[in-house]
Amino acid sequence: MRTHQSLKSNETLRRLFLFACSETQALAARWQHKPCQTKNIHKQSTRKTPMAELHIIGQIIGATGFPQNSLFCKWGVHTGGAWRLLSGLKEGQTQVDMPQTGDMAYWSHPIDLHYTTKGLQGWPKLHLQVWHQDSFGRCQLYGYGYIHVPSSAGQHRLQCVTWRPLGTWQDQLAEMFVGGGPQLRSPDLIYSGADRYRLHTVGMGTVELELCVILRHFDRYGVES
Repeated sequence: MRTHQSLKSNETLRRLFLFACSETQALAARWQHKPCQTKNIHKQSTRKTPMAELHIIGQIIGATGFPQNSLFCKWGVHTGGAWRLLSGLKEGQTQVDMPQTGDMAYWSHPIDLHYTTKGLQGWPKLHLQVWHQDSFGRCQLYGYGYIHVPSSAGQHRLQCVTWRPLGTWQDQLAEMFVGGGPQLRSPDLIYSGADRYRLHTVGMGTVELELCVILRHFDRYGVES
């Protein structure tokens, strides 16, 4: 009788042990599988929200219509706070060109910029400063200007008109005999709104540019790429 009871208790213990082992293996399998599901969900959410990218490739061809030759250009790109520069230089300066014939100064200065953004506010603007260098190496400001980077993909030929501050009649008289001339205290006034329109200015020459614009993931912001 005791032998029969001991056999029955041993069988019960064996069944409980097998049940506990199977539950432990199932629980371990679930824990091993959970991180993979979380990782896949994270990857899917990342794919659903790509950031928009803007690639600008081109050149500052040259300038024409200025009083004298021997010109060079300082340039820069201004963007809003949502834009981040991934590669390229956002400012630079061309060489001095002294054309032998004609009034066109050729620079062919390359521009190669790659931006990423989360919004359209603060679309890139290209601001320019054209300077004249005389035979003694003295530099005189000839004009400011800015132009918006095109928002449509493709190749664009652009012309940026320039201007310079006129100053008072004393400034103009001193400029005739000594050179130089009034300049902006901050380059931000080149592309900012209200303050720039309070200045007394005179029109100068034109800068020619050629830009190729490549858009990516801008369709989610309503811009055709």
